[in-house]
Parts: sequence; structure tokens; C-alpha cells
Amino acid sequence: MKEISVLGIDLAKNIFQLHGSDRNGNAVLRKKLSRKQLVLFVANLPKCTIAMEACGGSHFWGRKFSEMGHETKLISPQFVKPFVKSNKNDAHDAEAIVEAALRPNMRFVAVKTIAQQDELCLHRVRERLIGSRTALINEIRGLLHEYGVVIPKGAQNIRAQLPEIIELSDKQVSDQARQLFTNLYEELCHCDENVGLYEKKINAQAKTSASCQKIMKIPGVGPLTATAIVATVGNANLFKNGRQMSAWLGLVPRQNSSGGKTQLLGISKRGDSYVRKLLIHGARSVLLTIEKSTKEDQKTRWLKQLLERRGYNRACVALANKNARVIWKLLATDEVYRVA
Repeated sequence: MKEISVLGIDLAKNIFQLHGSDRNGNAVLRKKLSRKQLVLFVANLPKCTIAMEACGGSHFWGRKFSEMGHETKLISPQFVKPFVKSNKNDAHDAEAIVEAALRPNMRFVAVKTIAQQDELCLHRVRERLIGSRTALINEIRGLLHEYGVVIPKGAQNIRAQLPEIIELSDKQVSDQARQLFTNLYEELCHCDENVGLYEKKINAQAKTSASCQKIMKIPGVGPLTATAIVATVGNANLFKNGRQMSAWLGLVPRQNSSGGKTQLLGISKRGDSYVRKLLIHGARSVLLTIEKSTKEDQKTRWLKQLLERRGYNRACVALANKNARVIWKLLATDEVYRVA
């Protein structure tokens, strides 16, 4: 077998498709291996570049192959798709990964450390619990409506009024339904406790992280946003500048330009939607108080003018975009945040 320069692996749970090429891009290996066989094969392989799509399990394999001495490169699936020839199958996917990895201007995804994945796991579980809690609150509200009980919008109204409804002495709500709503209320309280537990863990990690403490000085960036960004971005120096990081988060306009005519659309919404959502929510919290603010600094004046000129929603995205660029500057350099 000729020396392999780039090895493309189409990842799966149990069966992995491999495609190897030499320095000239010629195919020298096409093989399908099981999970156990893959580890042994790569361990005995001379040092080379291993390319994979950034998908489930890719960061685990990236760390494992790097420990074996190989150079690991992860590629976003959207950049691999144009190189798939003919019909889609595992062999064509593995070959396309190699073709994409050989492009000189290809953009790669950084392999996440275990610490980064641990932090993001806390965020994912918390986010899932919040979604379950919202669904539970909506279910309680809908079931009560069937008994003629209408509760105003807001989760706080459910928490405040549901115990009173359960304890009512009239027969508007039957005994069986009363027991049901008691169980639902207990489930809601348990869900609140779990969400609070994960938020305490996230806050504790934000306090011990120097990078998080650094960017939390930015208005609109709290423990949730700071820990999520630090864990997701990792090494900010992988981005050339703040705009590149902002574009990676999908906070810059999409383009539909041709023939020298530039047309800018809404934001691209690429990248991590969770981090983008946190940045926009943080921007909203700043804008809610900006109109009453008595500050006269440059940023406050810019936000007030932006609100008048472009409206609330566009101002939120613009501030989130600016905050993303400031975060890159703080993480990539020794700069500290200061109000202009």
C-alpha cells in the first residue's frame, strides 16, 4: 500500500468508511472497518492528516487520533457536500471529505476538549429542561381552560395561581382533576429545581474561568452567554478577526450579489443557533433599559440613534453582532473591556 497523505473517514456508530489519498490526490485506499478495527488500523498507520465531517462523535475521534500523533481536521458538512460525486453513499462521502480537505482555502472546525464538551453538556441539558418546563406550563394552562379556569400569560402566574386553584372548595374543578393538577404542580416545582441546579453549576464555572470573567464585563453578556461562548469557540485566535467570528455565529447579512450589484438580506443564521440566541437575548436586556439611561458615552448614543433609525429588532441584532466582535477581541488578545 502506498503512503497515505490524507485519510478521509465517514463517521458512523459501528461501520466506518475510509478513503486514503497520496500527496498527489490519487486514491490509494478504500476500506470499510468496524469500530474496533478502526482504532487498531489508525494506531498502526504512519503519521498523516485525518479528515472527518464535524458531526456526532467527531470531536471524540479527533482527540483520539491526535493522541496517536495524526493531524486531525474537521470540516463542516455543508463544505463537504459540493464534492460528493454522483449518488450519495459512504464511499462517495469519504472521498468527498478528502477532496474538501485538500482545498487550500478550506475552513476547518477546531476539535473541542473534554472540558469544553462538559460545559456544553450542562447548557444542552438545561436548555432541554427549559423546553420541557415550557411545554408543561402550556399543558397546565390548556387543561385548566377546559374547566373554565383562565390564567394570564406568564410562567409566574401559573406558579402563583395553581396552588390556589387546587385548594378551591367549589366544584369547578373535580376531585380527580384536582389530584391531577397537584401532580403537575409537583412536576413543575421539580423541573424548576433541576433548572436551578444546572444554572448554579454554570454560574460556578463562570466564576472560576478567567476568560468568562473577562467578557462578562460587556453589557448583555452574563454567565450563561460567557460560558457558552468560551466552550463553543475555544481558541479565538482561529478566527482572523471579529467579523469572521461574528459571521461564524450567523450574525452578519446574507448576500445575493451578482454582476457588480450588491444585495444584502437578513442575517445568515449560520453556526451555533444557541450561542446566537444568547447574544441576541443579552442585547435585548440592554436595549430594554437604554431609553431610560442617562449615560452619554459613545455606545449609548449609538444605540439610541440605532433604535430611532432602524427599530428594536434590528438594533438587537446589531448590538449582538458588535458584542460578538468585542468578545473575539478580548479572547484573542490581552485587552480588557472599557467603555468608549
